Amino acid sequence: MLHQFVTSNRAEIIARCRAKLSGRPVPRPTELELEHGVPLFLDQLANTLRLALDPAPAIGNSGAKHGGELLHRGFTIAQVVRDYGGICQSITELAVEKSAPITAQEFKTLNLCLDDAIAGAVTEYGRLREHEGTERLGRLSHELRNLLNTSLLAFEVLKSGSVGVGGSTGAVLASSLGGLRNLLDRELAEVRLGAGILYREPLALSGFIEDVEVAATLDAHARGLEFSVASVSEDVYVFADRQILASVISNLLQNAFKFTRAGGLVNLRARATNERVLIEVEDQCGGLAVEKIDRLFQPFAQEGSDRTGLGLGLAICANGVRVNDGKIQVRSQAGRGCVFTVDLPRHRSRLSA
Repeated sequence: MLHQFVTSNRAEIIARCRAKLSGRPVPRPTELELEHGVPLFLDQLANTLRLALDPAPAIGNSGAKHGGELLHRGFTIAQVVRDYGGICQSITELAVEKSAPITAQEFKTLNLCLDDAIAGAVTEYGRLREHEGTERLGRLSHELRNLLNTSLLAFEVLKSGSVGVGGSTGAVLASSLGGLRNLLDRELAEVRLGAGILYREPLALSGFIEDVEVAATLDAHARGLEFSVASVSEDVYVFADRQILASVISNLLQNAFKFTRAGGLVNLRARATNERVLIEVEDQCGGLAVEKIDRLFQPFAQEGSDRTGLGLGLAICANGVRVNDGKIQVRSQAGRGCVFTVDLPRHRSRLSA
């Protein structure tokens, strides 16, 4: 039977589908799509084929379940449709080559399952996306309103002349305006990521870190924290989208400032090998349990006691690093803090001789 053919030839079908996706010029396939998406989609389709022995509604229900799973794993709706189709094509080609005893009815069932799986996945994907979008918009509006109200109140006090700009009220105004800037930067980065708009170029890491340091230093001082930045060699380059990478590092620093204990220290440092560039942000949050670390990069996840913000920063970080061909990791130091590491390819044309 067809689902048995798919199961017994799983490895070869996955290899074929990955080869097809790797040869696609636009949009470029992601590591998540190739390494995790293809096997996941194939297993889902095999399960859907098995369900085809039951009444049709079971197929649609399976597709709906898969749609929710794919959304939470970070796949786009285009990837869902494209990769299901790639797997179906790979199955068909392999069956023909192996002269597999698959009937015309079974191929018809395959196409029916493909249609139902895609329809169910797309419908559920869209429903969840709309729900999350509504929730996100509401929380964004709430955060914008709070920052604007605080800024206006601080401005009114300063305008009265009863306090100086250099005092605590001025610090509140500066902090609120900085929060607005960070919020808008993050939203712009997310819009560009969602639209697939990238402007990648060779970036000198030393100059990039200096640019990030300026705003981050003001933020740290406003919170009463120490902020240390290690110098970076001038011959270290990465090939990345400056705005998106800046949003990633700024988000990591904002998180570090947000959860570091009062009077604590946040470190920003970078190091390079011949092949890789590692940018690290170390905080003093006290550390996190393993189960909390696993959820950190999911949208709307907030693991600390401070629930201000949308809980989207780290999800945007993960996506921003991924589109720049990198990866992000975190390790917890019990009783001390966490170290977030952005791992990017080193730009070869800028390696020192």
